[in-house]
Amino acid sequence: MSDLRERTGEAFELGERLTVIGRRLEPGDPAPDFALDCLDAPDAPPATVILADSEGRVRLLNVINSIDTPVCHVESRRWEHRLAGSGTRLYTVSMDLPFALARWRAAEGVTHRLLSAHREERFGRDYGVLVKEWRLLQRAVFVIDGAGRIVHAEYVADQMREPDYDAALVAVEAAAGA
Repeated sequence: MSDLRERTGEAFELGERLTVIGRRLEPGDPAPDFALDCLDAPDAPPATVILADSEGRVRLLNVINSIDTPVCHVESRRWEHRLAGSGTRLYTVSMDLPFALARWRAAEGVTHRLLSAHREERFGRDYGVLVKEWRLLQRAVFVIDGAGRIVHAEYVADQMREPDYDAALVAVEAAAGA
């Protein structure tokens, strides 16, 4: 069951204080399961991706506001580049429609899966990233080990800033070596 607590002021953009719904996840917490929509190409059939699909692998969830914003665009491409060849399963998650994500993926030539949480707010509440005022997700990064435990969680307060890539990569390497 989702935690509906509201955290005011933990996220902001250009001076606008935002309210985030859900509790912050911490290292050691079990990663909440999810069922999110995915189109791997604009003309592909829709698929549902669940966390258990990648069980046994290290996963990095790149959570963004919207793929059509400059910071989210740069961040999603940067994660693809930084994790190339690592064996880590990379997912970018947003509330964008799957069609928009598939168009961006095809136009940018990226290979990782972009997952849409547009149907409901459960992912946002369960991971503590649902921005109440926008009905979008707060920028965040989660590293999940092969056993399904959170090993790194970064909630980015300033929505105009990128996450700490190096800290997340240290967690990825540690989880891969475990």
